[in-house]
Amino acid sequence: MKNVIIYSTPTCIYCRMAKDWFKEKGIDYTEYDLSIDAAKRDEVIEKSGQMAVPVIEIEGEIIIGFDKKKITELLGINK
Repeated sequence: MKNVIIYSTPTCIYCRMAKDWFKEKGIDYTEYDLSIDAAKRDEVIEKSGQMAVPVIEIEGEIIIGFDKKKITELLGINK
C-alpha cells in the first residue's frame, strides 16, 4: 500500500470529497487538519508553494486539489 497523506481543513468541500473517495476505495490515508496544526500548515506551504487545500501527497508526489485522474494514476487503481 502506498503512503497517502491529505492536508485539509474541516470546511473544505473538496477535502471531504477526497476523503470520502479514499474511504470508498478502501485507501488508508493520514490526515492533517491545517486549521489546528500550524507546523503542518507551514510544511504544506513549503511542499506545494501555496495555501490551497486539499493537498494530497502520494509517495512524495504532490497533488493540489482533488484530481481523481492523477490520484488513480499514482495509486495504480481502477476508477
